[in-house]
Amino acid sequence: MNKHDEISSGEHGEFHVQVAIIDWIDQERRRVVPVKIYSPKAEDGSFPLVIFSHGLGGTRQGYEYVGRHWASHGYICVHVQHRGSDNEVGKNNGRPSEAMRKAVGAFENLYNRPKDVTFAVDQMERLNGDKSSDYYGRVNLAKIGVAGHSFGGYTAHAVSGRVIWGPGGVVDLHDKRIKACIAISAPARDTDEFRKSFEKFEKPCLHVTGTHDTSPIGETNVEHRRIPFDSIKSGDHYLVTFRDADHMVFTGKVWPNRDADIDNEIHRLVKASTTLFWDAYLKDDADAGNVLKGRGLELLLGDNAAVERK
Repeated sequence: MNKHDEISSGEHGEFHVQVAIIDWIDQERRRVVPVKIYSPKAEDGSFPLVIFSHGLGGTRQGYEYVGRHWASHGYICVHVQHRGSDNEVGKNNGRPSEAMRKAVGAFENLYNRPKDVTFAVDQMERLNGDKSSDYYGRVNLAKIGVAGHSFGGYTAHAVSGRVIWGPGGVVDLHDKRIKACIAISAPARDTDEFRKSFEKFEKPCLHVTGTHDTSPIGETNVEHRRIPFDSIKSGDHYLVTFRDADHMVFTGKVWPNRDADIDNEIHRLVKASTTLFWDAYLKDDADAGNVLKGRGLELLLGDNAAVERK
């Protein structure tokens, strides 16, 4: 099995994976930023960096299926936990759904989530230069990607070039160190203002959704999920829409009352397609790029998903 057959199969990569759990403190914002880091176990070499942002109500422990998989294929993956929109939302609250709706619309969270990603990049940059660190010289700081699901999809978009509107007007949280973006089930609205927020978005992005990807608490419906892809005018963009995939399947869990075989196949194909994207844009792998830009992605996904690109 050659390298790209291995990736396309969704199989574990060549590296064993080591895991670290750390609580960082952003002194400037007086904010704790918990992280879980998946990294390749290797004697030498540097690896591209991927920051992952969880959905509303999630934690750094979630989405292990992609973090561990990407690390096995040669990426250092930092899963960030966002205080204010993590699993503490709605606890000890008689109206948890209302609390979650408030959290997803709060400017404090809209602002802090992308800032958490930028802080995580800062920390990995610091550790890369610290001779006492396990990550000394191991991070390729010229090759950084960001990914996220649901509210994390918003986070990935915002730190990659989408602007938001705050109390004082337009807020740009773009981190220019980010080279590529994967946004899974990103929230969207069918408004001119929302579309305008992507006017200056230029980073390559893989947009992922499903034919049943309606928001559990918000107003985003299946048709809205493609609006970011349609709104962005420049850069390499791909939209993958999985057949029979709902919003929660992308968390990596197998949920009750769903077909486990279908869910596991979606998980396999998410791992395969996202790894190809990272290889193309964070490793400059020409073969992976040809798969994405040609018909290779359609062949990989088969009848399980529809592919659009621009």
